Amino acid sequence: MEINMDVNEIKKYLPHRYPFLLVDKIVDIDEKKITGIKNVTVNEPFFVGHFPDHPVMPGVLIIEALAQTCGVLALKREENRGKLAYFAAIQNAKFRKPVFPGDTIRLEIEVMKYRTKVVQAHGTAKVGRDVVAEADLLFSIIQAGK
Repeated sequence: MEINMDVNEIKKYLPHRYPFLLVDKIVDIDEKKITGIKNVTVNEPFFVGHFPDHPVMPGVLIIEALAQTCGVLALKREENRGKLAYFAAIQNAKFRKPVFPGDTIRLEIEVMKYRTKVVQAHGTAKVGRDVVAEADLLFSIIQAGK
């Protein structure tokens, strides 16, 4: 289902805030798939040190953006409202191309398994048609404040 969830709506589901909220909007969502967008600007705080003369978005932050996108999908489910999604595992992470200021990352998540307290998904990050990163992600769904 095509939608346009802005950052204010995303913040209703994720606890992340500046400078660590890495999803700008959600453009598509259904029961097992979600697509988010991250607009990468030269003003990102990580570019100060990574790298000053050749800014490249750190791969771990691309994976984190995928994880946050998956978090929106998992925490939007009625039974998970008010809970948190904690990273439990990352497997098969691959970084295929660098991401630079000015790039728009398309964050595509497909859930492979939903369980009561666990979500298993595959994430793919793309700039244009190019895959820049991908990984298998595993999350524990926990009660907030525990």
